[in-house]
Amino acid sequence: MARVTAGTSDIEKAAGVLRAGGLVALPTETVYGLGANAEDPAAVARIFQVKGRPPSHPLIVHIGGAEQLDDWVEDVPATARLLAEHFWPGPLTLVLRRGSRVPLEATGGLDTVAVRVPDHPVALALLAAFAGGVTAPSANRFGQVSPTTANDVRDELGDAVDFVLDGGPCQVGVESTIVDVTGEAPSILRPGGVTREDLEAVLGFPLAVPSASHIRVPGQHPSHYAPRARVVLVEPEKVIAEAERAQELGHRVGVFVPAPFAGAPVKAHTVVAVPASMAAYARGLYGFLRELDQRGCDLIVASVPAQEGLGLAIANRLRRAAGPRSTV
Repeated sequence: MARVTAGTSDIEKAAGVLRAGGLVALPTETVYGLGANAEDPAAVARIFQVKGRPPSHPLIVHIGGAEQLDDWVEDVPATARLLAEHFWPGPLTLVLRRGSRVPLEATGGLDTVAVRVPDHPVALALLAAFAGGVTAPSANRFGQVSPTTANDVRDELGDAVDFVLDGGPCQVGVESTIVDVTGEAPSILRPGGVTREDLEAVLGFPLAVPSASHIRVPGQHPSHYAPRARVVLVEPEKVIAEAERAQELGHRVGVFVPAPFAGAPVKAHTVVAVPASMAAYARGLYGFLRELDQRGCDLIVASVPAQEGLGLAIANRLRRAAGPRSTV
């Protein structure tokens, strides 16, 4: 359970800000979101302005419960209801046909909309107090490292946010899994906090994870989740050698040392020991990247974990952070 620091008066104030067309940073179990009234095109447009986000990049609409789904989408197939029943509230986003209640500004002009129910007491309390849907991408500048604490939001966006709700550190730490349920067979458009294995166990069949999709979704820009430092990815057994080589060439190197090599001496500016638990790694990933930026690293050397369980989501975030030049 998340540590809750926002009280009832804070939540009521935040709901009032949303009603007035303002922006509220809110905690979820995944990352902090930059929220606006999902039915207010002007407020939605302000999200894009504050983040520097391309208007064609769709947002996720957060709702208070699965029973509200029909209010926001045109059609809910049985597969979507099954997934919502098992994983909501939780880090799962469903892509469905847009209902008339959702303005095109929130969907990047698409006829589909991404919807989820967050699993955080403060977010759910805000949605109940506001009695509406909230569009909420991550509360950071477009393409940069997502925030997992209220202080991250304040450091990143400052006065551009009208109100910040503090719900403590995020417990999942990477964004939600996005599943397209508009076609004949569902597919994972973005790996995230619900694993492919868990989804397949409920559905009873394998899920594809296409490298590209005709449906635009958050987090699939070629460079995303990126710190200021350049990120390079190498094989796990080469991480230490590559970090030391770059340090000798004059870089201020931050290195993610994989768990099997924990305790090995490393000549680098800053060393992060990667947790053996993928849940702990996901929870700490964005914090690690922010820390290396704060310590003045200009190069981060890392490897991607095995692409199973939450390792698939971590690998996706590291590859996006590295951008098109993901290896050396």
